[in-house]
Amino acid sequence: MTSWLHEERLKAVDAALRDSGPARRVLDLGCGDGDLFVRLVAREDVQELVGVDLCRASLDRLRSRLAACDVRVPRVDLREASMTEPAADLTGYDCALLVETIEHIDPGDLSKLERALFYRMRPRSIVITTPNAEFNPLLGVPTHRMRHPDHRFEWDRATFRKWCARAAQAAGYTARFNDIAGHHPALGGASQMAVFRVAKVDAV
Repeated sequence: MTSWLHEERLKAVDAALRDSGPARRVLDLGCGDGDLFVRLVAREDVQELVGVDLCRASLDRLRSRLAACDVRVPRVDLREASMTEPAADLTGYDCALLVETIEHIDPGDLSKLERALFYRMRPRSIVITTPNAEFNPLLGVPTHRMRHPDHRFEWDRATFRKWCARAAQAAGYTARFNDIAGHHPALGGASQMAVFRVAKVDAV
């Protein structure tokens, strides 16, 4: 991936977060070194921002980056934890962001992610991005390889949309989709994004 593609991805997610309505409490799941996180901490409309990642070294690098940032979010929390086994206090946030993270999860654990995300955490809105496998030839990725050695899978657009639509319908969300970083007429964009919103009010 080039820096331009990554920048386009971050801008798309930031725009989706802004369009999701008031998002005062935000989860960045799989925050990594914090390329998105360091942007979000400067936003005055966010009151609480939680970053979750399994990699301690990545979280340490993010802490160093935050020390040099203009942090305007009143409550910032970084947690070394799994997004498939969320703590009870991560329930009911306004928005959860998963930027190029689901492809690092073993396909056998995707059902655990689905339950954790849509049922246990159950934020009002969810933004997920993941590589679009159809675009790989334009990036020079051989057909027998994936973009990153740690990727467990890379979906084409039809597979991604099928998974998202099924998960959304089952959990009472709506889903809409966008290409990111390119709009090739046949291959779409380098990444693909799904934006979920709760479609029904949960019973009290």
